[in-house]
Amino acid sequence: MVRLFGGAIVLAALNGASAAAQERVAPRTPVMSAQAMHFVDSLLATMTLDEKLGQLTQVPGQGTPTGPKALPGGEDEIRAGHIGSFLGVYGAETTRELQRVAVESSPHHIPLLFSHDVIHGFRTIFPVPLGEAASWDPELAMRTARIAADEATSAGVHWTFAPMVDIARDPRWGRIVEGSGEDPYLGSILAAARVRGFQGDDLAANNTLMATVKHFVAYGAAEGGRDYNVADISPQTLHDVYLPPFHSAVDAGAWSVMASFNELGGTPMHVNGSLINGLLRAQWGWDGLLVSDYTGVLELLNHGVAGDSAEASRLSINAGVDVDMVSQFFRRALPGEVKAGRVTMATIDSAVRRVLLAKYALGLFADPYRYADVARERATLLTPANRAVAREMAREAIVLLQNAPVGARPVLPLSKSVASIAVIGGLAADAKSTNGNWWGDGRPEEAVTILDGIRRAVSRTTRVTYAKGVETTGNDTSGFAAARRAARAANVVIMVVGEREDQSAEAESRASIELSPAQEQLVRSVQAIGKPMVIVLMNGRPLAIPWIAEHVPAVVESWFLGSEMGNALADVLFGDTNPSGKLPVTFPRATGQVPTYYAHKHTGRPANADVKWTSKYNDLPFTPLYPFGHGLSYTTFAYGPVTLSSPTLGERDSLVV
Repeated sequence: MVRLFGGAIVLAALNGASAAAQERVAPRTPVMSAQAMHFVDSLLATMTLDEKLGQLTQVPGQGTPTGPKALPGGEDEIRAGHIGSFLGVYGAETTRELQRVAVESSPHHIPLLFSHDVIHGFRTIFPVPLGEAASWDPELAMRTARIAADEATSAGVHWTFAPMVDIARDPRWGRIVEGSGEDPYLGSILAAARVRGFQGDDLAANNTLMATVKHFVAYGAAEGGRDYNVADISPQTLHDVYLPPFHSAVDAGAWSVMASFNELGGTPMHVNGSLINGLLRAQWGWDGLLVSDYTGVLELLNHGVAGDSAEASRLSINAGVDVDMVSQFFRRALPGEVKAGRVTMATIDSAVRRVLLAKYALGLFADPYRYADVARERATLLTPANRAVAREMAREAIVLLQNAPVGARPVLPLSKSVASIAVIGGLAADAKSTNGNWWGDGRPEEAVTILDGIRRAVSRTTRVTYAKGVETTGNDTSGFAAARRAARAANVVIMVVGEREDQSAEAESRASIELSPAQEQLVRSVQAIGKPMVIVLMNGRPLAIPWIAEHVPAVVESWFLGSEMGNALADVLFGDTNPSGKLPVTFPRATGQVPTYYAHKHTGRPANADVKWTSKYNDLPFTPLYPFGHGLSYTTFAYGPVTLSSPTLGERDSLVV
């Protein structure tokens, strides 16, 4: 992809990058052969209602010191045909054994589906999705999803709950980290790329993974940025902003879609038949597997639309939900609803058919053990080649926000032979946070921290000192003195501030997106020493940093970059890589500016700093701190005199500038 930015230019570049990939797009509806349909329908005709509802039931695994396992009693439930899929159970040996129980001991020997949240890597961890979006590179995003699928399937996983394609324009919402930012076009291109990466050209191959597009729909519009909250948007905004990435992913052949937690226009999405059965299935022509979110069916009781498990189950399956994740309401409550005639057997059969067709498409009826190969698992995870792609994507995700001169030249890039560097901030040595949230099977001990990356990159004569300074939360300032000493003794200061990996995540909404007071105080204290200074932001959401933007010459947005974070950041800091990332989301000056995004609608009185009666604030500029698409490089640009091929332009003429 050619990395250009500037209005239509970058959109054209994205279009061009995706043109070849669009030729490979699978049919919108998962198309099965007549043989597959005959097999599934023949099996369906022999199953009892209890067995059918078992196929619609997904249960969670249990974490143990040696890895995830089935819950106690899980094997008995498999033998009884009460479980169709597992959540969070992986490992070639573990999944092989549970699959053996299913195909040898359950009533119809139907194989299990093993699902896991493979969001931005499995064992090799790539940048968080918001960081990947900063690369503006759909082909590279497809490659990272392909590697994630290769690794996850080697560990027995068939089904991932990714990509998350929710458009998010409120950085207070913690799950903004899981998506592609604020723009529906960029989000649509990346949604399709990730679906193609996960699913490949043949879902039955042992290294392809069934993708789940989530969360359908408008979850990213949660009021106040509070997770799980209602979304109250107009039909036009729904269709113009929040639906396009889902449409793009469905066009790319996504086999699965997940319903969202939120209500929309007063209707919880798990019972929104007009959007699931109406728009998604009937209008768009998609007939894949619709899965609830975690306890989403149970939560209909809290929404107040269902009085008990039977009503919640009836409303959701009639609306088009096929698989009940965790609640187990379907298996326990739907027999009574079918007997009473409130749910038809045809509705049950349609849902079960979609589950069985997915298992058929994955090749599990032909070989239920095809994804459970211990030797392949050992050979596939965290290979040098995979780490190389992780480093490449991490470099492309880094955004140079500003790089003002100190003396004769800009602060960045730094010299590898500088006499001494002070690295300050607990995040610089935080291996766990390098992987970000939803780290799959990633291991902190296998990740390269920022501090380690810097130490590996510099010359043997360069002295690198480290001071923690302060935690990302709390008010303990006892580390300030050591941080100031390190800064005074150094030629240059690299300070890492932002958030831990668990601060940009599900259920991690924030009322304030400013730095914590202690971090802000530390930055000001060290900056006052007067040494050349680089601020590295490590975070999963836009942060409001107006003081830093005004007083620190060099600011780098690094996100959570995954397994190769330290190496990739050092590549940029020391000039081995020219930064090319562009922001996929706007950075406001203060939390009070939220929401602020580039594609805002027109007003009759657009903002004008010189006119009172216009749409703006009185206490800060109306412009963002860093706009959508912003990102610098180490290259300098200059424009020469403009010449035209002709002084006049006719109606059918072309003009070369």
